[in-house]
Amino acid sequence: MDNSPTNAYGLDLKELKRMAGAGDGAANRHHLTDDPAYPDQAPPYPEAPAATDWPEPQPLPTALPTVDPFAPELLPTSFRPWMEDAAARMQCPLDFTAVGAMVAEGAVVGRQIGIRPKRHDDWLVVPNLWGGAGGRPSVLKSPALNVPMDMLLRLEMAAKEDHERETREYEVHSLIAQVQVKKDKTELDKALKSSDQGNSKDKAKDIAGRIIDATEEAPPARRRYVTNDPTVEKLGELLAANLRGILVFRDELIGFLKNLDKEGREGSRSFYIEAWDGTGRFTFDRIGRGTVEIEAACVSLLGGIQPGPLQAHLRAALAGGAGDDGLIQRFQLLVWPDTPTSYKHVDRRPDAPACQQAWEVFKRLDAMDAAALGADREDGGIPGFRFDQAAQGVFDTWYEKHMQRIRAADMEPALEAHLSKFVSLVPSLALLIHLADHPLGGPVGEEALMSACAWAQYLESHARRLYASVTAPEMAAATALDKRLPDLEDGFTASNISRRGWAHLTRETTPGALAILEDHCRIRGERKASKQGEGGRPTIVYRVNPALRHKMAAGA
Repeated sequence: MDNSPTNAYGLDLKELKRMAGAGDGAANRHHLTDDPAYPDQAPPYPEAPAATDWPEPQPLPTALPTVDPFAPELLPTSFRPWMEDAAARMQCPLDFTAVGAMVAEGAVVGRQIGIRPKRHDDWLVVPNLWGGAGGRPSVLKSPALNVPMDMLLRLEMAAKEDHERETREYEVHSLIAQVQVKKDKTELDKALKSSDQGNSKDKAKDIAGRIIDATEEAPPARRRYVTNDPTVEKLGELLAANLRGILVFRDELIGFLKNLDKEGREGSRSFYIEAWDGTGRFTFDRIGRGTVEIEAACVSLLGGIQPGPLQAHLRAALAGGAGDDGLIQRFQLLVWPDTPTSYKHVDRRPDAPACQQAWEVFKRLDAMDAAALGADREDGGIPGFRFDQAAQGVFDTWYEKHMQRIRAADMEPALEAHLSKFVSLVPSLALLIHLADHPLGGPVGEEALMSACAWAQYLESHARRLYASVTAPEMAAATALDKRLPDLEDGFTASNISRRGWAHLTRETTPGALAILEDHCRIRGERKASKQGEGGRPTIVYRVNPALRHKMAAGA
């Protein structure tokens, strides 16, 4: 993995600091204007040059860091044909269907089985995952996520039918029990009135025990796999009845995040954060609901989100807002792939054998016996696998290098917090890949672990794009301004831009955007002296490179 000292846009950090005016502490000329709205010291701009003095305009760096393309080989072999077929038919990024498949599989496995990543330590990881698909509405995020979600919904419907059948049987037995209880109470009354106190006392205890057993028999609980918009208290009740865990699926994650941002929802945020790793107990004590005890809260999360709302949420969180608590960093499988630039019309039936193969995996994992697969249950807790000898050596090496990178303190704090969660992500993915492709279980092997490490490298590139989109706002502003140059007449000023209300171009970011465009010879700032007799400082006006104007006109 690349750990070079470059920022998210491929620029050397020293160069970026120089461009942002933070290099050696000296005033950077590009950030200083003479516009009254920007009352900084006037920079030494030259008078307007002749058009022939313009250098060739240089292309801007990519607005966002590049991301690794998703390789089908990262998926379990049993999922690969199913996922590739779905993505090809919808013409959507394979990233979306793949992320959905792994989160869905993790939700089915839940607390049934975990993995102990170290050779001797009792550290256990539950393969519980949070994921999201980032992209514009046109990239078909929701249809892509619905493909793997269909597997969970099929399990949900099957469980509903089982529950309805079990409930009918329970009601029949309950009616029979009620009749029996009446008889037992009559018999109990006779026993208590009997003159033979020795035998009647023991008989009364037996009868009372039968009555208690009959009246305390609980109705059958319904196995749940998915919920969409529960209150945190209701979610607690679902978890108390479903010890494996449950997946919260939101078509638009921003609604979920905004709901947790509301004042008074701090307890809900805390609950979700604690339910991320799937191992901690949680107890609700509420007036009216009483006490709800959850043996171990285990919540998976999945949904789609558009980049704009996500960036706004991140910006508030990273500025020390209510969201600055590590919740967003727990979305380890949050991807933001490049938007496809072409479309091919595909109209064919789904690959039925591939879909059936994946369905068989989900059914098998739903009904698996961890002990039969060779998982060890230490201290009576969650059964778990370990790595085999070859895989253990690979994991130890990866883990040590990864921790060294995290502790080097040479990356943005938000990105550092995000990548720190990968120490559980890699073993989780290795376990899920292993379970999907090895029905007989056994220790997790090197092949599954190597795929998980490749996932981590792929996901890191998406994390870098995500955080760079808010930690380097001037580059985003420069890209936005570059697209607006055809709308500007020569002689525009910084305040002319910031007053337009254009996205990314505020009073704070506009000077940096102008600086970046000047550095790439796309515009030029010129000192415009005040008119004779008028006081005040000269104004800096900007002109677009004539060669760039010509290209823009030709393109239009």
